[in-house]
Amino acid sequence: MATFLYSIGRFAFRRRRLVALVWVALLAIAGVGAATASTATSNSFSIPGTEAQRAFDLLEERYPGQSADGASARVVFKAPEGEKITAPENADEVSGIVKELQDGSDQIASVADPFDKKAPAVSQDGTTAYISVTYDVSSFELTEETRDSLKNAGNDAREGGMTVEIGGDALMVMPETGITEVIGVVVAGIVLVITFGSLVAAGLPLITALIGVGIGVSAITALASVMDLGSTTATLAMMIGLAVGIDYALFIVSRYRAELAEGREREEAAGRAVGTAGSAVVFAGLTVVIALAGLTVVNIPILTKMGLAAAGTVVLAVLVAITLIPAFLGFAGERIVSRKDRKARKAAAEQAAATGEVLVGDAPRDNGGTRWSRFVQRRPVMVLLAGVIGLGVIAIPAASLEMGLPDDGAQPTSTSPRKAYDLLSDGFGPGFNGPLVGVVDLKNSDDQDAVLQRITGEIQKNDHVAIVTPPAPNQAGDTATFQVIPKDRPNSTETETLVHDIRDLGDTLKSEDGAEVYVTGATAMNIDFSEKMNDALLPYLALVVGLAFLLLMVVFRSILVPLKAALGFLLSVVAALGAVVAVFQWGWLGGLFGVEQPGPIMSVMPILMVGVVFGLAMDYEVFLVTRMREAYVHGESPSEAITTGFRHGARVVTAAAVIMIAVFAGFIGSSEQMIKMIGFGLAIAVFFDAFVVRMAIVPAVLALLGKRAWWLPRWLDRALPDFDVEGDKLRKKLDGDAAEGGSGKEERETVSV
Repeated sequence: MATFLYSIGRFAFRRRRLVALVWVALLAIAGVGAATASTATSNSFSIPGTEAQRAFDLLEERYPGQSADGASARVVFKAPEGEKITAPENADEVSGIVKELQDGSDQIASVADPFDKKAPAVSQDGTTAYISVTYDVSSFELTEETRDSLKNAGNDAREGGMTVEIGGDALMVMPETGITEVIGVVVAGIVLVITFGSLVAAGLPLITALIGVGIGVSAITALASVMDLGSTTATLAMMIGLAVGIDYALFIVSRYRAELAEGREREEAAGRAVGTAGSAVVFAGLTVVIALAGLTVVNIPILTKMGLAAAGTVVLAVLVAITLIPAFLGFAGERIVSRKDRKARKAAAEQAAATGEVLVGDAPRDNGGTRWSRFVQRRPVMVLLAGVIGLGVIAIPAASLEMGLPDDGAQPTSTSPRKAYDLLSDGFGPGFNGPLVGVVDLKNSDDQDAVLQRITGEIQKNDHVAIVTPPAPNQAGDTATFQVIPKDRPNSTETETLVHDIRDLGDTLKSEDGAEVYVTGATAMNIDFSEKMNDALLPYLALVVGLAFLLLMVVFRSILVPLKAALGFLLSVVAALGAVVAVFQWGWLGGLFGVEQPGPIMSVMPILMVGVVFGLAMDYEVFLVTRMREAYVHGESPSEAITTGFRHGARVVTAAAVIMIAVFAGFIGSSEQMIKMIGFGLAIAVFFDAFVVRMAIVPAVLALLGKRAWWLPRWLDRALPDFDVEGDKLRKKLDGDAAEGGSGKEERETVSV
């Protein structure tokens, strides 16, 4: 592996114009594809294998022409204080708005008058009513004229003293990440400047990462309509791709500068940097890809698409790192090194030339990383206990995790959708915003009317039910639908119990009468989704951690090091989940992070955090510990190897972590709760993993293990493939070639930076 990547690095350095041209061409092609592609029209959501999904599929089959993908809205009215919405003047105002909406757009499918005697939509106290609006197209296909018509529908009523609020997905827009995303990139640039002391060296990782992300996100945009990719797919891919792209470039540029400091020629330094740090990048990227692609085992299409799209962006980041980075290093010339270092090395070269000494490169110097590693090695037990206990305390809120999918009730209280949600809840009951849709398959039933009466009668007896609407059969008479309005909130345990009670009733009816009863709707889908996430978490965790364990065992030629890496990850991700619960569910420091409405954690969050954070955590593990392994293989003691790893890797890993935290934290400014939560969760998880686990717990454990950390049974050592990640074979080959060619001395005598 190292030898192969060494050749790629040297080739890219020599043929830098060709390599750069290829990547620019790919960026242009992807950009044209994104610009000319049709806009994605839906964020379809399905949960294969669940009862809610089977009911949804049955509805599409038995009620042809009634698309469930169309946008919908509710225009909610509340009469002025002391008045009724049914008063003639108020009723006339609402009916006029019904007519206004019907004439306002040709995308309207139906507008339901709240005073229609067949389906009234007026609260029992007569103060609240709502207009139901459905559209022929999805929310993303609505024209601005249609949206404006909906937004302005209640203006006259508001002027007359009525409260008018609008809910539903018709006004849904693409999420915005806000200025904080730009701030994240700016912070990354500042960190790079501080780390390298050179604007060129700092700008190179940013430019190459943006090229990789640009290609990836443009490709996703180009394929969004064809592959039905949701709006969050590109956001997650950009989030992950930008973070790892900067980090991977940082690793290779840092190693390139270290090779220059040892006296290598620029092309040789580029080859060795890609051969060594590039190997770590490839394997770190593989762990991220495994974690993201592993989301397919959950069998939720939206998660599968998000995972594969983000994995593709990571693959691009790896390819950019091992090809475009060495090409840009060729363009950078001497400017890749800070002006101060260039002057120092020039002075050293002049002095060496004057005295006839051989310049062999800079001697290793102590830095913050070496001092910290020695401190940890002097007090490993104290550091280990402090890290484990600290993360354990932060993880405590995770035991109170409540999961759910967001609805308008999770919106900030200042928004119109949230106000509409509260008006409906106050006027019609807490369960009105989460109606359950019952679907009855009557194909195998002999007495259909009796079955329907029994179903609705039994359901109405349930203590958690407020209203059961009469069943509405389809034209063929083989299917009927009805609505159940719970007494309790949509995300309450009582409503979840009600869903399971209705399904148990359906099992009884199927065995007795042959009729099949399904429960669907947003609330039932939410319950099924949460249960499926819970059921999939452990198998997914076992798959991802197991595959990564095998990969890291190949990389480190050890059993205990990969085991320690996996356990450290579990500790950091549970602590991060505890922090997410404290902020987003309990509301602690919610104002600081823009959380206006605490509530359940999105069902997708735990499994997504496991996938993404595991892959990213392994980046630091691979880069930091690979350098230790390299030093140990080349004859250093376990203690010296830890110090060497921190001498070369601590500053880079620290910078990489700060950059990744800044990039993820930038998404906390998103207008979409899911993106905000993901950004916070990933940022805090990287903080815990990089600074507590990798920089403190890892060296403490390695110090306690000593040589045992690198133990591997001989039979297993022979069985595992050797990819030479630490570059030992590459070094021997290069030293042998130098000896045969008689150029080893001359190579080290020449310094060109």
